[in-house]
Amino acid sequence: MAVCSNLSTADALVLGAIQILIGIFHVFMWYFLLIMYMGQIKGVFGTYEPLTYKTGCPLWGIIFIISGMFLIKIARNPTLRQVACALILHVFCIIVTVVGVVLTVLELSTFGSVSYRNYGQAKLGREVSRILLSSYSLESAIAFTYCTFACVDLGRSNEDALSTVTVEAESSF
Repeated sequence: MAVCSNLSTADALVLGAIQILIGIFHVFMWYFLLIMYMGQIKGVFGTYEPLTYKTGCPLWGIIFIISGMFLIKIARNPTLRQVACALILHVFCIIVTVVGVVLTVLELSTFGSVSYRNYGQAKLGREVSRILLSSYSLESAIAFTYCTFACVDLGRSNEDALSTVTVEAESSF
């Protein structure tokens, strides 16, 4: 059984590699935001701590790395159980991206005043959030693509298993 009947091994490897790269990008952006916001100077109006920074939203890229590694692992010799596990991981990726998009949109829609010294850091942090927002859509598209093909593949393998059992039962009578 291929990873998915309509999805070639090369396509699965590419999807997994792209997921890993997106996850690494998110983790690096989290580290960048960590360094940037830790260097803020407490001003008259306080420091800027956005919602996505407080929740560690870019750090959730670790989930993308894990699902991409799992997809690459099962690309050559998949089993039905591994395809089901990868499907669960990719559904979880979709949920994480939806939550990430909601938190990022909430962050970008509200922008309180910050002190003059921290204004540049706040603007740069908001630009990073906009970039991460676009990468969330790419990650959800990749995860949704794999989920679609995996569901079709799991449905076909269940039909094949049922037809094999039916043929064996009929031949024994």
